Amino acid sequence: MAPVPVTPRKLKSAERAVLEMVLSAEFPGADGLRAQLDACEVVAVWAEDSVSVDIEPTPAAVPAAEAANGPVPAVGVVQGLPGGDPLEGEILVWVAGGYLSGIEYAWFGEDMPTRLPSTDRITIDVE
Repeated sequence: MAPVPVTPRKLKSAERAVLEMVLSAEFPGADGLRAQLDACEVVAVWAEDSVSVDIEPTPAAVPAAEAANGPVPAVGVVQGLPGGDPLEGEILVWVAGGYLSGIEYAWFGEDMPTRLPSTDRITIDVE
């Protein structure tokens, strides 16, 4: 399924919070990616009602980071709520051409989440 373009908009607070959390880990290119946060806009959603989004920095706002294409090597592991499954999913941050390009909430289970998890439920696993 192709992403659904949206009118470019600033990051919502929950999107920014999960990006900051995952990018707080130390890995090659992390500093350069963190420097892009203020310039990022959401440009597409992955599906109707999806919390996974395509993002990109405002053109010419910041230089490319020296980071590999694909998901960054830090994964946000989403802990489940009390009384539920111990793990609810993962937050992956994607990079293309040295620029932040997506936030993916890969959930475990049947129902697609309607919002990103709060950062107090996320632990970072650096690969």
